[in-house]
Amino acid sequence: MGAQRLHAFVSGRVQGVGFRWFVIQEAQERNLTGWCRNLYNGKVEVLAEGELEALNDLLQLLRKGPGGSRVSDVEAEWSPAKGEFRRFSVRDYA
Repeated sequence: MGAQRLHAFVSGRVQGVGFRWFVIQEAQERNLTGWCRNLYNGKVEVLAEGELEALNDLLQLLRKGPGGSRVSDVEAEWSPAKGEFRRFSVRDYA
């Protein structure tokens, strides 16, 4: 099985608590590419590509979040990676 894509929406107290920077650090440590951003509805959206084991690690971390956050739900969708990103970054609001 090759590279996979994880598209997740994280709900709870996840904005204004360093959640995106936490995601970037954890994604980079796992050699994942993609992005994360705050949504106007209060959620954080994460799109990450890489090896399945690393993505599963990231998904578990999304469910916990950094200190100060309180995650109430994570919706996750899986698909094959498209290979369109070179690094992991923060995107503007959507």
